[in-house]
Formats: sequence, C-alpha cells, structure tokens
Amino acid sequence: MGKRGRASERKGIKNITGRPSAPGTPGTPGAPGTPGTPGVKSAKVHPGVLGGAAAVVVCGVGIAAYSLMGGSSGDDGGPTVDEKPVAAGPPTAAEVRATTQDFLAAWEKGDVAKAAALTDDRTAAKTALTAYAKDSHLTQVKLTPGKRAGAKVPFSVTSTVSYEGNSKPFAYESELSVVRRKHDGKTLVGWQPSVVHPDLKNGDRLVTGEAGDPPIKAVDRDGDELTKEKYPSLGTVLDSLREKYGDKAGGKAGVELRVVREDSAKDAEKSATTKDDAKATPDKTLLTLSPGTPGTPGTLKTTFDATLQAAAEKETGKRKQAAVVLVKPSTGEILAAANSKPTGFNIAFQGSLAPGSTMKVVTSSMLLEKKLAGVDKKHPCPKYVTYGGWKFQNDDKFEIKDGTFRASFARSCNTAFISQAKKLQDDSLTKQAQEVFGLGRDNWSIGVPSFDGAIPVQSDAQMGASLIGQGGVRMSPLNMASVAATVKSGTFKQPYLVSPDLDKRTLATAPRKMSGATASALRDLMHYTAVAGTAVKPMSGLGSDMGAKTGSAEVDGQKKPNGWFTAYRGDLAAGAVVQEGGHGGDSAGPLVRAMFLAGQ
Repeated sequence: MGKRGRASERKGIKNITGRPSAPGTPGTPGAPGTPGTPGVKSAKVHPGVLGGAAAVVVCGVGIAAYSLMGGSSGDDGGPTVDEKPVAAGPPTAAEVRATTQDFLAAWEKGDVAKAAALTDDRTAAKTALTAYAKDSHLTQVKLTPGKRAGAKVPFSVTSTVSYEGNSKPFAYESELSVVRRKHDGKTLVGWQPSVVHPDLKNGDRLVTGEAGDPPIKAVDRDGDELTKEKYPSLGTVLDSLREKYGDKAGGKAGVELRVVREDSAKDAEKSATTKDDAKATPDKTLLTLSPGTPGTPGTLKTTFDATLQAAAEKETGKRKQAAVVLVKPSTGEILAAANSKPTGFNIAFQGSLAPGSTMKVVTSSMLLEKKLAGVDKKHPCPKYVTYGGWKFQNDDKFEIKDGTFRASFARSCNTAFISQAKKLQDDSLTKQAQEVFGLGRDNWSIGVPSFDGAIPVQSDAQMGASLIGQGGVRMSPLNMASVAATVKSGTFKQPYLVSPDLDKRTLATAPRKMSGATASALRDLMHYTAVAGTAVKPMSGLGSDMGAKTGSAEVDGQKKPNGWFTAYRGDLAAGAVVQEGGHGGDSAGPLVRAMFLAGQ
C-alpha cells in the first residue's frame, strides 16, 4: 500500500474551516473514563506599584530581587521608604539549604508545631505530621537531605517501626520544594502530603497495626506466584485483589505498616453502584513486621499467564507511555496487562482516552447491520465531507475513487464513515457499543477497578467525530482488547481477572449479539487490514487466523497523536496504546506483535 494510504491514520481528523478540532484526552483520567488514563483523558506578577509606577530594586547579582512595598510623603513632598524591602523571586541556594535544614531538624526532633510553621500550609502540615507521629509508630527517625536541584531537595528517611514488642528497620526516599511567600518574602517548604511519604495523597495516612485484609499469594493460571517485584505493573492490581479477596482466599491478617487511603469510604459507596467493590485506590502495604508476626497469606488464583505478563512488562518497559492488555476471546479471561509506568496510574485497565480509528471496528458493525455499508460494495471516500458545520478531511486529503468499503476500512478513510452520519440517529453509535460490545454500561466486574468505556450521545459535528473515535468517545486498552475479542468470538464476553465462582458475582453481558453475517464481515475487514492495509507490517507472518485495526487520536497540546492498535490472533486478542506515539501501526502495532509472538 502506498504512503498516502498509511497517512490517513496519522492525524485522525482535521477541521480546515478554522474551528478547533474535536478535543482529545490526556492519558490518565480522572476515572474511568483516563483517564486516565487516557483520550482527551485532563484538568486545568505583578510588580508592586508606588505612586502609580512599578518600582523594583535589584540587590546584588544572582541574589534575590526586592519590591518596594508601601511608602509615605515627607515634608518636602518626596517619597520615603518606611518599611523593610520584601524579598521576591526564586529562593536562593542559601535559602533553600537553610529552610530545608530547619524543617527536617524540627521534624526529626518531633517538634510538629515548629516543622509545620516552616511550611506554606501550617494546618495541613500539622495534621499530617501529627498523624505520622501517632499512627505510623516510627521511632529513631533520621532525615538526611540530598543534593538539591533548584528549589527541590530530595531527602532520605531511616527509622524503626515498633509495635507491641516487634520492630523492624524502615527506610525510604522523599522530596520537598522550597517556595517564597509573597506577602513577606519568607522561604518555606511547599506543603504536599508526599513530603511525608511519596505514596501519600491528601487525607492518606501511614498506619502501623493489624491489617484489615489478610495477605494473599496471587498465582497465575498455572499456579506460578505473581509478585510486584517480578511484575511491577501488577503492584496496584495485587493491592486491589488483596482488599477484595483477602478474606475469601483463606489468609490471616498480620501487623503491617501501610498507606491507608482517605477515599476508602467514597470508593466503597461508588462500588456499591458500579457492582465492583474493589477500591479505585487500594491501601498499600509498605512493610510487614518481624518473622512470626505477619499473617498467613491465602492463595488466590487469577487468569494471568506469567509468560505473557513477563513479555508485557518487557515490551512496555522499552517504550514511553505505553499500555497493553491481552484477553482470551473464547472466555474473556485477562491474560496480561502492563504499563510503561508500572507504579503510576493503571492506564491498561483504567485509562480514559480517545481511541481514534480503532473505534471504526464498532462503527463498521453498526453500518453493516444498518445496511449502510457492505464489505465489497461501493462506498464513498471523498477528500472532504461536511457535517454539523465542520469540514472533515483525510490526512493529505487523499480520496479513494470508486472504492469499496473494504478499501476504506483498510486505509482508514475518515470521510467514508463521517459521510454516513446524516443517516444515523444521535444515539446510534452509543446503542451499538452498549448493546453489542458491552461498552459504556458501567457494569463490568473484572475483579479490580476498571473503566468500562464511554460513548456519550452527541450531536452535530461531535457525533460525526465520534464515528472515528474522537469527540467524546473514551476507551482503555482493556476495552479495545475486548472489542477485538468480541469480533473474534462473535459475542461479547466480559473480561475478568478472577473467576466469578470465587465470590458469586455476575459478569456483565451484552443485551444482544451481532449476527453471524456481521461478525464474519468484521473479521474479513480486519483480516484484510492486516494483510493489505495499515496493519500489514506488525501483523506480517502471523498466519491466517488474525485481524487488526490501527488508530491514532489527536490530543490538544500534543505534538504527536496517541497511537492505538487492536487485533486478534487465534484465541488471543489485544488492545494497546502508546501516548504521543503517532501512527498506531508504527507505535502500538509492534507492541501487540511482540505479545502475539510471546503467546505462540
């Protein structure tokens, strides 16, 4: 296929009428639906005036500048300064060093009031440091500053956890920043909960005591143990599994130092309505006290495949901002999930990102069912199409004259899909995604927190954009792996990580099944894309029982779009995203290829 054919994926849609392009979402949502991660999905000096003129005096070279604050008229009418100048500008190296030393010294001595007074949020700092002293049971605390980088200073913490006659050393690294208070120029520690410990967020606490949940020994489908040390991307997943299944796995709770999240009650309330009782942000165990004290773990079997999980960790580790999920189409079992940033937000399961042209798989199923397209029927792919007041185009303004729907799907022609918008209802795509692919119904219960996709009802230009995976459409790699699995098997099977037999939960189902003819047509389209379309390179040599769809999604503020890839091979289905990766076939495609080869 020629260069112009592949280019259609690179920029998704373009609006050439001066209106802004359909918005995108950054990788880590604030939820399900990142968003993640990510999609398009994230959140959001005046000089002093004296006598009507700005006045600034520079004192020394490379030292702080000072603003003249206040003043009065003398008997001769001339201005006189009757207040001390107030420091302004970034803290100097000497100020950063002195403020850091004073703060750490007060904290180390247990002088909470003094340490809190050396921050820019005395109340919050006092609350956090008081809880630290009371709840963590850390003794012999020693704080040692490291080499500063501007106003940021890393520091190490060494201590001993002591609880009911048991003790154990505990050490970690943290960081603080020194800021200047505007009204008096004083330098202070910019307060963040992470100063106390890098895993803390607002309202979280370090607590030593009897754990609320028994520990677990998670194993893969063949009984091999899964640990966060060996598989870093499973850190938060294992924490969530422990909270949900610790008591069901037969373990016995022990004494631990752990991060207790503020949002526990909030998550519990939310999960009661979403049918998944795992916390969005689980408590995290930092240390288990001395031998003989820790609880006995219960064994919890998961659907993971250790070999595939190891491959997923390796492949995402080679890339920046990548995430991938593999599922088994015949059952819905999740076989692997990994992120480039394993200790960060779980984009693989909870990302909320615009999926770009991979969404055309869902759109195509709708057009086929509504007889608005046929695999080898003539289908328009013009340079431009206007809908809802926006003028859409294909990248490089390519067109396919007298082409078929097969050709438009394989080359990912945007206008071939948007041209059908006028024949659809505003909720047509929403219904198709929910009723056939099980997406966007907020009822998945995979065993840990997940985003179920979002396909909101939209109108005008945004509805047109949603047909090609932009507008308000949001997906995670898990969602897109499920889309490919649904095409392969012909029916939606909710992905899951822990068998529902363990806790008698009900897996989500789709209200209706696509016809055999539609499923066969989709497999034909995806296979053709893999052998003669935009997915040729990553799918080359993988046999005949396979199919794929590439995608790219524009995101405001990014130089390059997010690259997406969804595919199946035999009884494996994958969804992957590389944020700011560009064309999906070049960025996410090789990642999926490596996973398929690992699963041979």
